[in-house]
Amino acid sequence: MTARKVMLIGIDGLRIDDALRPGAAPNLAALVAAGSMSRLTMEVPTISGPGWSSLLTGATHAEHGVSDNTFSGHTLRANADFLSRAFFADQRRTTFAAADWPPLVDPAGPGPVIAFRDDQRRSGMHAVVLRDGELRGYDAMDGEITAAAELAIREAGPDASFVYLGAVDEAGHLHGGASPEYAATVLQTDARLGRLLDAIRRRIAREDLDEDWLVGVTTDHGHLDAGGHGGGDEVLRRSFLALGRFGGAGAVPVPGDLEPCDVPGVLLAHLAA
Repeated sequence: MTARKVMLIGIDGLRIDDALRPGAAPNLAALVAAGSMSRLTMEVPTISGPGWSSLLTGATHAEHGVSDNTFSGHTLRANADFLSRAFFADQRRTTFAAADWPPLVDPAGPGPVIAFRDDQRRSGMHAVVLRDGELRGYDAMDGEITAAAELAIREAGPDASFVYLGAVDEAGHLHGGASPEYAATVLQTDARLGRLLDAIRRRIAREDLDEDWLVGVTTDHGHLDAGGHGGGDEVLRRSFLALGRFGGAGAVPVPGDLEPCDVPGVLLAHLAA
């Protein structure tokens, strides 16, 4: 029986229209060309805390209570992330999360958005890789996150995964969204995306496995030309869900325009089919 898998890759602070220009992010462009891309419009404020909370839980800002990066007053415990939902729908499923922005996965932080689920982690059903890009730099930590995710794909093949890469957002803040430094970081992050996709391709090529992977790529906000985000400018609110399918016999879903809250449902539908 074919085993269905989903992976969501989050690239923080990506200006998607620029990323799809020729040569800007070839692996992302190839994924879109072979699969599908839906437009998303992020809620204001266009900040990582509320944005990722909506993308990962399917709840609106009002529902999850995250209004900024302090997470003050959040109700995330009442709005389960898509990895937790995948597991509790079928407790044979394994899950994996890797991020270098700590509020997403750190149980000691102000969130986390992805539940730590210590019981499942101890039993080997859930794995969490945490790095601190704020403290140690996102370029270096994205490299470690990518390597950890490659290893997880190769050795474990989790049923539902989330991988976060933060260097693009850092470049936007330091240099601006229209800068050559930002473009260079997008290209480097795209190469890391390519490594993850290649790891999945190698896995589905194995004769001892029968797997059907749906991979999504998204972002929480864009960046102004001069750097920064949080407001309602179109370049900040533009997001996307790119989907590619690896293995299996079905077509790539083409869900049309979506709301950020729709993203978990698209992924979970693949597991449930």
